[in-house]
This record gives sequence, structure tokens and C-alpha cells, in this order.
Amino acid sequence: MKSQFEIKNHNEIKEILDKATYGTLALCSNNIPYSVPINFVRIDDNIYFHGSKSGKKMKFIHNNSKASFSVVESYSMIQSYFSSDENLACPATHFFKSVCINGDVKIITDYKQKVKALQALMEKLQPEGLYKPLSDEVYKKMINATEVFMLKSDDIKGKIKLGQHLPKDRFDKIVKYLQNRNSDIDKKTINSMIKTKGNI
Repeated sequence: MKSQFEIKNHNEIKEILDKATYGTLALCSNNIPYSVPINFVRIDDNIYFHGSKSGKKMKFIHNNSKASFSVVESYSMIQSYFSSDENLACPATHFFKSVCINGDVKIITDYKQKVKALQALMEKLQPEGLYKPLSDEVYKKMINATEVFMLKSDDIKGKIKLGQHLPKDRFDKIVKYLQNRNSDIDKKTINSMIKTKGNI
């Protein structure tokens, strides 16, 4: 990854992970790849998720615990003519922030740790509450029947592409096109572009 695209602020990486409602888990077994979207929660730099005690995901993890996990925070599509007058397709791009984590998947067997992870997941996905805490006895049978996994992070990297590497005239031209298009995602993109450019 080019250093100009690398997210060096670890708090920003955590923020991307905490805002994302799902990510993609990539596994491999016997030279066969398998990727699956999952809901997750970050606790420290590790990723927790849940699933069935049987099935394809469990089979792959048993055969090979090495995994890669990624999330993407999507911003505007940038049409080629937003930054070039040469009628070429090449300048077309998509602005984004992303995080990729590599590590080992471990199966959580301690009941209290499973409860902690599932409670954290609920707090992330349903912050308004309105449910009995996962420590309640009513969940015991369901929690025992559910597998909880932790992707223990060995390596975590963030990437940001919001035009921060572009010369001022090209950057300003993209901003102008986004202002004219004026969708909600374009407004969000403009704010993030200016903030990111200002932090360089």
C-alpha cells in the first residue's frame, strides 16, 4: 500500500470498524477460498462474531484457522470526467475508507466471554436497548447452542482514498462536480475530502 493512502491514526481505524455493521471474512481450506459477510463487533483490536456450530464456515475454520477480514466505508463514485478533460476512462474511481485484519480465528468456549461478546454485538447493532441483557438466564440454552468466534489480530491496516493525493486543481474540480450532483453521499464525501486533505 502506498503510504499516502495508509491510515496512520489507529483511532480512525477503530472508528471505521465500529461504524461498520458488517464485514467480509475470508477463509481458505485445502487451497479452496471461501468468503462470507458477517455481523461483528470490535473488542480491543480483535473481531468477534457468531455462527452455527456446524456448516461450511465452521468446517473451514477447523481445517485452517488463518483468516482475513475486511470492511469498507463507501463514499462517492468519481466519474472519469470529474477530474479529466481527456475523455479517458482511466480517471474513474471510487472513494472509500477500508480496514483489513489478518490473524487466527479462535473458538470461544468460556461462557462468560461468549456473553460479553454477544452483549457487545447487541449494543453495537441495537444501541437503543429494549432487550434483556445477554447475562439473563433466558439466553443460556441459545448461547450454549451458538458458536462465538474471535479473530485475533496479528496485523491491522487501514486505507483511505479521498483524493488527498491529487493536485489542487484536480481536487477542486472533483469537489465542484460533487457539489453540482449534490447527493447525500456526495455531501459526505466533500466533507471527508476536505478534512482528509487538511490532515496531510
